[in-house]
Order: sequence, then C-alpha cells, then structure tokens
Amino acid sequence: MNSRAQQLAAFDRLLTIMDELRAQCPWDKKQTMESLRHLTIEETYELGEAILEGDLEEVKKELGDLLLHIVFYAKIGSETNDFDMADVATDISEKLIRRHPHIYSDTTVTGEDEVKANWEKIKLSEGKKSVLEGVPQSLPALVKANRIQEKVAGVGFDWERPEQVLEKVKEEIGELESELGRREADKIESELGDVLFSLVNYSRFLGINPENALERTNKKFINRFKYLEARAMDAGKSLAEMSLAEMDEFWEAAKSLEHR
Repeated sequence: MNSRAQQLAAFDRLLTIMDELRAQCPWDKKQTMESLRHLTIEETYELGEAILEGDLEEVKKELGDLLLHIVFYAKIGSETNDFDMADVATDISEKLIRRHPHIYSDTTVTGEDEVKANWEKIKLSEGKKSVLEGVPQSLPALVKANRIQEKVAGVGFDWERPEQVLEKVKEEIGELESELGRREADKIESELGDVLFSLVNYSRFLGINPENALERTNKKFINRFKYLEARAMDAGKSLAEMSLAEMDEFWEAAKSLEHR
C-alpha cells in the first residue's frame, strides 16, 4: 500500500488538476453546485452498486469519481471565499474528535450501542433540536425509514427484543388485511406503509440493511426474468404467448441455477 506521504501527494495532485480544469476547461468552468448535484447523487448510487457487487476495482474507481465531486464543490466554495478543502477537512476532523469522547477524552463506553447513544446526545448538545434533524428529507423512503429508526434507537426509543418487532409486523399485516375489505385506498396505503416501516425495523434488529436486502432481491428477480426471456426466445415464443405454467417452469429452472 502507499505511504502517508504518497497518499498526500496524490491528493495534492488532484487538487492541482482541479485548479487547472476549473481555469482552462470550458465544461468545468461552467459547473455550479446545483449543476453537479444530480451527478453526485448518480455517482453515489454507482458506488453503492459496486459495493453490492463486491467489485473492489470498481469501488476504487467510483470512490475516485465521488472524491472528484467533493474536491469540485470545495473549489467552487473557495472561489466565493466561503470555504475550501482545508475547511471541509478541518470541520469533519473536529466533529469526529468531538463526537468520539471515548477516544479523545475521558468518556468510557462498553460497546457500539453506547457509542451511538453518545453520538446522538452530543449532536443535541451542539444545538440540534431533534435527533431526526440529521435525516435528509430527500432520502428515498426505504432508506429514510431505516435512518429514522436508527436515530431514535440511539436515544433509547426502541424495542428490547427482535420477537417484539416481529409481533409488530404481524399486527400491522393484520390491520392491513382488515382495511383491504373496506376498499378505501387512502387507509390501505396508510396501513401498507405501516407494514413496510415495521419490516424495515425488523430488518434492523436482524442486523440486515433493508436497502441492500431489497436491491439483492431486485437483482435476483432481474436475472431470473432475463433467463425466462432467453428461454422463451430459444423456444421461438414471446412471453405474451406463454401460459403462466410455462413461464413458471422456466422461472423454477432459473432458481435452480442459482444454487449450483
């Protein structure tokens, strides 16, 4: 691996390249924080994809793309004298030190849960009015639900055992079933939301990230469906011409291939 000096030199080179691009490249000169925003979100999702795929070479590349965006925002901030890369790094360093008193001060913790609880207490002492202020409103609903539950659990608002959460899941499914008979779309949507929220909570108790779990299933479904399409094409049929029984036969074949 590279030495600290080599890592710092590589980062300095990136900062220099950013300065040059911002001064000389027509595209880079035009960019604003607003124009970069959607690209940054896209890069973040691409990094997440590479992580789920376990492709470390791709993870490295996507981290580079994301690092470029961070450097780009800092460069734009420096042009208006609001902040630069040093300010960004200093702020996060100071926050990490402040929120890890068990490392940089005399606080004692017994494990991860206490670290999380201290983190949320320190955030409130910094002027936050709610532990939920740190959950971005623009997050996708599934991710947001998970973050909300993690945040409130950090201050003790949580179930004690996984079995209690599973019972809550069953309770919410029962309430959904009751509403299905009344056929009121708004109430059905509300109860379905409660079911999903409780499932996210249960996944947290199982130590499983629900976003990762759902994306894994998405990928699994896509692979199976593509296999189904390929087999139908080999048979000279379109899916619209096939019965559900025929499609299910290919679907089960696709499932069996996953376990080889």
